[in-house]
Amino acid sequence: MSRTGDGTGVVLGPEVGESGAVHGLRRDGTVAPRRRVLAAAGAGLGVFGLLGAGVLVGFAPQVRLDEAVSHALYAGDDRSAALDLLLEVLTTPGVVWFRVLVSLPVLFWLGARRAWWTAAWVVIANVGVSPLTVGLKELVGRVRPAFENGGASYEGLSFPSGHSSGIATAVTIALVLAWPRLAPGWRRPALAAGLALAVLVGLTRMWLGVHFLSDVVGGLALGTAWTLALALLVDALPGGRAALPPREEP
Repeated sequence: MSRTGDGTGVVLGPEVGESGAVHGLRRDGTVAPRRRVLAAAGAGLGVFGLLGAGVLVGFAPQVRLDEAVSHALYAGDDRSAALDLLLEVLTTPGVVWFRVLVSLPVLFWLGARRAWWTAAWVVIANVGVSPLTVGLKELVGRVRPAFENGGASYEGLSFPSGHSSGIATAVTIALVLAWPRLAPGWRRPALAAGLALAVLVGLTRMWLGVHFLSDVVGGLALGTAWTLALALLVDALPGGRAALPPREEP
């Protein structure tokens, strides 16, 4: 980052620290160390690990909370067809086919710009989180909530929630891609909208009675950690080789 000749303007760009590491950009346009993103990914992984361990050992407070929340939020075995359809629609953004479909225009746009590293990161993060989640489900082996019109009607396992990890991945991809191109005043609303969508999808999984609270939180943590870790690996953070260029000021 450097100032213009009159000292009033700021030219944005990556900053190299004493170790030679390139730092990303803060929400306000100034440079921020990559270690903060690493810390966020580590925190997500830590949350996922703690919840997974609690499920594996049957940690009583966690199990009781899961049971209480699932019964409180479940829409009921006798819910109307209209409500069921609404919940199925609201939960769709977490499904892999929907995420891939939505990402296709972005991938075509990235291909037109020859942003191959960026496109590769988007594809690997968006598609790869699904087999990762399935593998972890098999490892943990948690049975879904035993609601007749909920988890009992599913053959798959419960922890972590695949819809939750999927939507967290999609939201994180969108925010990392868009961040350098958003005007500063739009960044917080974009973050809030992304968080709201992720929470909504997570809630639908409990309203439908197919996941426990820790499944949802664990899935959100996993998807966020997975996507940020890949962004660090391929240098997709703002200012990196796989990032979109900053928004040009008029």
